[in-house]
Amino acid sequence: MEKGAKIFVAGHTGMVGSAIVRKLEKEGYTNIVTRSHAELDLTDQRQTNEFFALEKPDYVFMCAAKVGGIEANREALDQFLYMNAMIAFNTIMAAYNNQVKKFCFMASSCIYPRECPQPIKEEYLLTAPLEVTNEGYALAKISGLKLCEYLNTHHPDKTSFISVMPCNLYGPGDNYHPEYSHVAPALLRRFDEAKTEGRDQVVMWGTGQALREFLYVDDVADAVYFLMENYTGERNREENLPGISWINIGCGKEIRLAELGKMIAEIVGFRGEIIYDHVHPDGTPRKILDSTRLNNLGWRPGVSLEEGLRKTYQDFLEHKDLYLSGRRNIRGNGL
Repeated sequence: MEKGAKIFVAGHTGMVGSAIVRKLEKEGYTNIVTRSHAELDLTDQRQTNEFFALEKPDYVFMCAAKVGGIEANREALDQFLYMNAMIAFNTIMAAYNNQVKKFCFMASSCIYPRECPQPIKEEYLLTAPLEVTNEGYALAKISGLKLCEYLNTHHPDKTSFISVMPCNLYGPGDNYHPEYSHVAPALLRRFDEAKTEGRDQVVMWGTGQALREFLYVDDVADAVYFLMENYTGERNREENLPGISWINIGCGKEIRLAELGKMIAEIVGFRGEIIYDHVHPDGTPRKILDSTRLNNLGWRPGVSLEEGLRKTYQDFLEHKDLYLSGRRNIRGNGL
């Protein structure tokens, strides 16, 4: 990407989008275009088309989405499907129609089947049923990914649209909602509240036996930037057409959620007992990505899980009032 290029970061108020803006600024990019949800509703096709026709961005990082944890997804499958599909379709087609040089679509590891061979390779997509608790979100992201793939296939001289599948993310700017956040921020808040209030027990949802892979958000931003500079997808050698254009982003290490809880309790300074609430689902039993494609290109993460959680907790403490009031940017508002 040329230093003077116009770059649109969609969802810049969210956790991933804000990290990508930080990365671009660090690398010396100054022509970064952003819009809040109030300024641009990407679920509105007319607004989206008018924005792209006016701004004509050279590159796009598509991070805008409606996101949430298991409870949020399960309670609003229709909204997670509709809103994320509309955001994806409107933005991808507006980018294509306005000759965007390169487009990066942010998907998620939840697009892979629930019962998937481990570690998960890119080619396992659509080989078995999805996890039902986040099926709506996953279907929307798969549709966006496939639209990018089809555009590359049918218009190979006009498009360079890639999709990235990060593992579970956490870091500054996360969502600390008591019911609808993802596991890492939910536990950071829960253990911090228990410590502050002098309670001797903390409840973790599920059995604690599910395995997950976690990546610090600034590492994800670094990986996405690296891919925009170095990855254009793979060729289908038999037909000389674009092949797989999506790529996994992970650290290659997994942790049982019970162990994650213990690690967060130690970081926060909570010394009490951890109780497991089996009424709430575990979700997918195991989910670790095979990031061989990305690693072979030369990228590796730089922040360990413990280091990243300590940085995240420090950020939470520094902005605690804003996080708990909902006034600090969170990824659930990253539209």
